[in-house]
Amino acid sequence: MALGAKDRTPAPRDPLRQAITAYLDTLRYAGRAAPRTVSAYTGDLAEYEDFLRSHGFTDLGRVDIDTVRDYLRTLRERGLAPRTITRRRASIAGLHRHSVANGLARRDPTRDLDPLRTGRRLPRALPLDSIERLLAQTLGEEPLKLRDRALLEMAYASGLRASEITTLPLEAVDLERRLLNVIGKGNKQRLVPFGGAAARALERYLEGGRPQLARGRTENAVFVNRFGRRLSRMGFWKILAGYARQAGIRDPVSPHVLRHSFATHLLQGGADLRVVQELLGHASVTTTQVYTEVDREHLREVHRHFHPRP
Repeated sequence: MALGAKDRTPAPRDPLRQAITAYLDTLRYAGRAAPRTVSAYTGDLAEYEDFLRSHGFTDLGRVDIDTVRDYLRTLRERGLAPRTITRRRASIAGLHRHSVANGLARRDPTRDLDPLRTGRRLPRALPLDSIERLLAQTLGEEPLKLRDRALLEMAYASGLRASEITTLPLEAVDLERRLLNVIGKGNKQRLVPFGGAAARALERYLEGGRPQLARGRTENAVFVNRFGRRLSRMGFWKILAGYARQAGIRDPVSPHVLRHSFATHLLQGGADLRVVQELLGHASVTTTQVYTEVDREHLREVHRHFHPRP
């Protein structure tokens, strides 16, 4: 055998991995999807690949509609959120379409799937007593406690998206007038007021917490991590989830749940829908109207609880 012949031996062909890699490369390098979408699809398809291999499939072209239905059924049985299942179905459909278009498979089994029945999911809002218990967990004078108190107070007081509050610059805060100058989706600017409790928490953090965390860094974000860098969205989520566990709140609590709670509690208190739309930064009032359904459910619950003939 000639020297180096072993190195020239072709690797075993793996049609399934080849098809998945080709699709993800198209998304990644052809500019067809945002990096976050590519990351989500990569995880989705890794799990789909594991499922197919566990059922004896090594070639995407052999997968039939019953196999796809079985996989989607396992997702529902695991209790995954409808939105997550919708995304995973989209990633699978995209993979099969791409494989057919590029000659890696002859048929697309997802073409004949039944249409998705996507009922609108109502936002979850924490009861006011849960909000109070959550905020009570952040009491303390340590820099991180001061930051966390200000972070949660401001999130609930303003209804900002996680991306908006974690990127909020120092110059966007007007403590005297209790206003935030927020740049939201579509680069749209809006003024968002906040209350006295949030203002006091934020002032204490800016005076006694942030300087110690920032350590002289030039970071311009209001909320920073223990290293003085801008707090990430994941960091915000972890902080909130940790305090929710300490408060004994069993349901998952995310920054989006605080935003839902902000809007729902305003409407329950009598706020005008258009005002809530403006505060949330929704382009259309139709998006905000889902909260009126939450409010109606609250009214129905009150009626059932207190009416003598429910």
